[in-house]
Amino acid sequence: MDDTQHLLESASRGDALAIDELIARYLPGLRAFIRLRAGALLRGKESSSDLAQSACREVLEHLDSFRYQSELGFKQWLFATALRKIQDRRDFYLAAKRDAGREERAGGGPSDDGDARLLECYRSFSSPSHHAIAREELARIECAFEELPEDYREVIVLARVVGLPHADIAAQMGRNEGAVRVLLSRALASLARLTREPGGAGAT
Repeated sequence: MDDTQHLLESASRGDALAIDELIARYLPGLRAFIRLRAGALLRGKESSSDLAQSACREVLEHLDSFRYQSELGFKQWLFATALRKIQDRRDFYLAAKRDAGREERAGGGPSDDGDARLLECYRSFSSPSHHAIAREELARIECAFEELPEDYREVIVLARVVGLPHADIAAQMGRNEGAVRVLLSRALASLARLTREPGGAGAT
């Protein structure tokens, strides 16, 4: 039994320490996933931390129904739960046809410590400056990320945030492994270029 499985089994029995450890271990990466997949519209309306914690709560409430096979399988379940929440909230705002420019931004933004943890996740696919304010770096990376084509965004998130191997990404995206490697390389190069350019530029 590996460490993650032990924590999950303890958490399913209501062990508060195991629950806290699971949240501390996966919340930063989950928050990064949510911010990148939510897009600017949802980021401007809801706290990514709240969405991440909501996903964690839902997963913890249904641990007894999860059949553990590997840590990667657990992460996929966790991120899939978060993606459903993102889609539900985005559909809500789109259906309501609310004017984002006339609504107050969601309060309860991340703390400086939360920003720093998020930047650590982003360093898996970008190179944030160590001299800039964390929140400014987050905005710069996220704006550049938004300019990438959808398949570039997806492959970066799956490979560098979720941590899927190329074979699993290939199956999920309907490509072969070689194509995934090329796609990821091009996506990372485009992101690096966009984060270096003042104001960003369209991805190629």
